[in-house]
Amino acid sequence: MPATTAAAPQTYEDFVKVHGVLLAASGLPRSLHRKLFDKLTSETFDGGAYFQVERCEDGRQRRLLLASESLPQCSDVFLVDHAWTFRLSDAYKQLLEVPGLAQRMGALMCVDVDLSCDAGEGGGDEVAPENGSKLSVMEVIDNEIRDAKERGYDSVKWLELEELDIDDDVLLSLDLSSKFPDLLALSLCGNKLQKAETVLQEVTKFKNLRALWLNDNPILENWDGHMTETILRGCPRLEIFNSRFTSNFGEWALGFCGEVCDKDNQGFIHKGDHPLQSITSLDLSNRSIQSLINKAFSLLELAFTPVEIPNLSHLIIRGNPLEPNSVSELLEVLKGFPCLQSLEVDIPGPLGESAIEILESLPRLSVLNGVNASKILETGKHVIDSILQPRLPEWTAEEPLPDRVINAMWLYLMTYRLADEEKIDETSVWYVMDELGSALRHSDEPNFRVAPFLFMPEGKLESAVSYSILWPIQNVQNGDECTRDFLVGIGEDRQRSARLTAYFHTPENYFIQEYKKFFQNLQSKSVPSSSVKPSSTKSLHRSDGSALRVYTDIPHVEEFLTRPEFVITNEPKDADIIWTSMQVDDETKKAAGITDQQYINQFPFEACLVMKHHLAETIQKAYGSPEWLQPTYNLETNLTQLIGDYFVRKRDGINNLWILKPWNMARTIDTTVTDNLSAIIRLMETGPKICQKYIEQPALFQGKKFDLRYIVLVRDMMPLEIYLADVFWVRLANNQYTLEKHSLFEYETHFTVMNYRGRLNHKNTPDFVKEFEQEHRVKWLDIHQRIRNMIRSVFEAAAHVHPEMHSPTSRAMYGVDVMLDSSFQPKLLEITYCPDCTRACKYDTEAVVGGGEVVKGSDFFNYVFGCLFLDETTHVKPL
Repeated sequence: MPATTAAAPQTYEDFVKVHGVLLAASGLPRSLHRKLFDKLTSETFDGGAYFQVERCEDGRQRRLLLASESLPQCSDVFLVDHAWTFRLSDAYKQLLEVPGLAQRMGALMCVDVDLSCDAGEGGGDEVAPENGSKLSVMEVIDNEIRDAKERGYDSVKWLELEELDIDDDVLLSLDLSSKFPDLLALSLCGNKLQKAETVLQEVTKFKNLRALWLNDNPILENWDGHMTETILRGCPRLEIFNSRFTSNFGEWALGFCGEVCDKDNQGFIHKGDHPLQSITSLDLSNRSIQSLINKAFSLLELAFTPVEIPNLSHLIIRGNPLEPNSVSELLEVLKGFPCLQSLEVDIPGPLGESAIEILESLPRLSVLNGVNASKILETGKHVIDSILQPRLPEWTAEEPLPDRVINAMWLYLMTYRLADEEKIDETSVWYVMDELGSALRHSDEPNFRVAPFLFMPEGKLESAVSYSILWPIQNVQNGDECTRDFLVGIGEDRQRSARLTAYFHTPENYFIQEYKKFFQNLQSKSVPSSSVKPSSTKSLHRSDGSALRVYTDIPHVEEFLTRPEFVITNEPKDADIIWTSMQVDDETKKAAGITDQQYINQFPFEACLVMKHHLAETIQKAYGSPEWLQPTYNLETNLTQLIGDYFVRKRDGINNLWILKPWNMARTIDTTVTDNLSAIIRLMETGPKICQKYIEQPALFQGKKFDLRYIVLVRDMMPLEIYLADVFWVRLANNQYTLEKHSLFEYETHFTVMNYRGRLNHKNTPDFVKEFEQEHRVKWLDIHQRIRNMIRSVFEAAAHVHPEMHSPTSRAMYGVDVMLDSSFQPKLLEITYCPDCTRACKYDTEAVVGGGEVVKGSDFFNYVFGCLFLDETTHVKPL
């Protein structure tokens, strides 16, 4: 926020009086309050004299170091400016339109350079000509032959022909097997090989080949297991294929991973030489190793054994399935290494689900997954991993800078919500601290604390200027990295470890296993459908013909309920029927004099339908995962399972677009569509939410997204007695539907509720149905029946899971929002208590189902009340 020119409070006492609540909420020690006041009133930003920022993680991240000699605990407080403050819906637009903003954020988030710029150190050792032109294939081959001779080798055994535009015809013309018959390792990465038969023909000529890399070639797009088997039969000694171990892996592959066998040491490894004895650290991560109990680990073959690798002290076996091995067999293999002190392995994984049990089985270990063994045993944690690699932004050279910033910003954003005595903002404010504040990295044991602070020079919210305040919570010395806790105040009771996934690469296998358990549990659910029974409710008609008194706080009811059987009263205690938009609890009843004999338009425990997380929970308890409910997670309780689902979809290349919705807010307030896992987790900070799989392929109407609002009238929950109003209406998005990333910030592309924002384009329901049938060549009656069946199932689930909903004096109307997917199957979106019926009252329409009878908008509440209280079925159909 820009600084204000208004006068500051005159005294420190005034400052404390105005900002007392904010000071307490920040956690700033009282001893620093006056120092904060002095710096705020003088606008003193003196952090540059104490700190310095430097790049790390190969230039893809920044960190903050203490440049001064020392900084004792709670000795000073520093102002941190906010470099960018915005509402989420405005983020992309601001990056495009505000001069210099994208450039500043790009530099701050380290996404302002191309990732490929620093990649020159990898690859082979070939030197390009002085004019900078690329070496030809034959020039590279000649260099390899010359280099081998200079090194004293009798032949070339390691050949790297990478990114040389080699296609199938060129590969054939090279006749590599004749030139290099003793080849042990061949890399053809990054070329243009396409034909499997050509590649298989040529590479299977190398009978001594131990390693083959075909990564980043078009041929792999249609590669299958049969082709791999053909290569293994033709190259019987192959141990590494496309960076993965084959079932033949042994001494050569272990030597390669132990860095004793590479291009600079390419001689054939003779078993009598014991070449693996020098290995102390062995990284076997992500090698697709299926089994450790094969020839490489057999006592007969003497490869991965204490005899051959007696000095092995650090072993990494993360990311390998190791499925055929039992836990006990693997532990026996590892117990044999007398020097093994440090182990990195997936937990849960091949050694079980408990870090404590692994340590008890391998008592020589002093470090497990980077954590001291004594600390693990002391804390009793079963799943641990301290060597979490930071999530770093990824992008391509072609990706525009604003897009890079949008992807990276979730690693830097912080948030607050404005409020005063009267109301709280419906949408949160997000902000990025300046270059100094944003360089603070995470630590579970931080030495600094950061908190947002609104300085109100005039004592009112309108004059507020937003800052962050920074102060040391430990003694810090020169050169120490300055850190903060990204999840301050959040413990494991609020899923701390799972939430760290927003910032770090946490163990994917753990989350996937938890998701599988969750999914299997859902698959076991089933509730039989109940038959529609005759009505058990009775009409409230009075024998003396007098009208039923209705109290309501809803203007449309007061205006349009015109039947003589009902009369409006202003006193709740005098009413026979209370029709309100407010929640009526015991305190409300007592205050208004409402008795249990009065009828109310809400059912006990109806939160199981109208609150989004309870609705999903109710359906999942009843049916598990029905096709008409998108995969849904309550982020407050099932974040771990959601992360696992996300990882499975990412692994399998499945669409990973999700929509986040607050538990109990309407009109799409604080609702976000994203495929960014860090964003999903961070958005929990703005309030409790569900995360639901986005319907990425909805049915469209003239290229636009739409949903349908149905009205359900409930007379009773036990036995279930519900009716569907003949009138429903369609809600249309304004823009053409697209999944292009920029569109995710466009409300009028992905959302359909335009009553409160955007342009409302009313579409008459009969016209919509007729045009939809013509556009898609479908029969609406078929779709309508599927929707009826789904709605019935939803209320059956509520009646089954929550029998306490039954109440003889409850009658209610609910709005049920439905979307169709591209196969015209219904998907439940949400259920709304006391829905806004402005459109139903405003427009006359024809009933699409039931003979095309005209339904007058002005009579909407007349037939709603007639159904619920007079046992009528005009313009409604039983479900």
